[in-house]
Amino acid sequence: MINTFQQMLSYPFLVNALVVGILVSLCASLLGVSLVLKRYSMIGDGLSHVGFAALAVAYAMNVAPLTVAIPVCVIAAFLLLRMNENSKLKGDAATALLCSGALAVGVMTISLTTGMNTDVCNYMFGSILSMSKFDVQISIGLSIVVLILYVLFYNKIFAVTFDETFAKATGTHSDFYNMLIALLTAVTVVLGMRMMGALLISSLIIFPALSAMRICKHFRSVIICAAILSVVCFVVGIYFSYMHSTPTGASIVIADIIMFLLFAMVEKIKER
Repeated sequence: MINTFQQMLSYPFLVNALVVGILVSLCASLLGVSLVLKRYSMIGDGLSHVGFAALAVAYAMNVAPLTVAIPVCVIAAFLLLRMNENSKLKGDAATALLCSGALAVGVMTISLTTGMNTDVCNYMFGSILSMSKFDVQISIGLSIVVLILYVLFYNKIFAVTFDETFAKATGTHSDFYNMLIALLTAVTVVLGMRMMGALLISSLIIFPALSAMRICKHFRSVIICAAILSVVCFVVGIYFSYMHSTPTGASIVIADIIMFLLFAMVEKIKER
């Protein structure tokens, strides 16, 4: 196994994938805990579909995909948050509307322009081979920014996650921190799409948090456990993908599912 890892590290594209993947996995797992507790679990799925539509438009305009997808997903995250708070369309209805509408725009744009080429498929299903030097640089930079902002505002995010009404009463600007969570989630979703694919990126946000919550009962312990699980599942998934030539995104999700089932079994055993 050690020899296999050494062999993997001899390929520059796999080194890039490991660095970016670990950073994105950390970001997704940290944000996933807050999103699951706030019942915004499907926001990642909605934003990934918006990201796919933005990427399709970017290819049609012949511009760098990430420079279009990131601002579009950030705007969509803010709109989704506002719709959940102020609109008659609540929660899953707003997300479903966003998912189907964005996917339709993406498919229509592709059919009228480039067609379903390799680049589009890479963004739909994920491909570590397709990560350019620019993708790697911007992914590493933005992932570090996301992690720094999360750590800096950890206490406020904790307060808004558990009791938003009490947080408002104590003077916390909950709207601002909700927007911050939405912003960080949008950036993380776009960065992870290249590796995981638009159809699977939401699992990177949800599964580690759900698994950690099976056995951990405190917010900080859940966050730490989710971060460790996310990185471990990513490394296991990419190793399996390398050994058996399976899709990277799907391999990582399967590892997450197995880990979730194991933690659920441990929870049942502890209850007995």
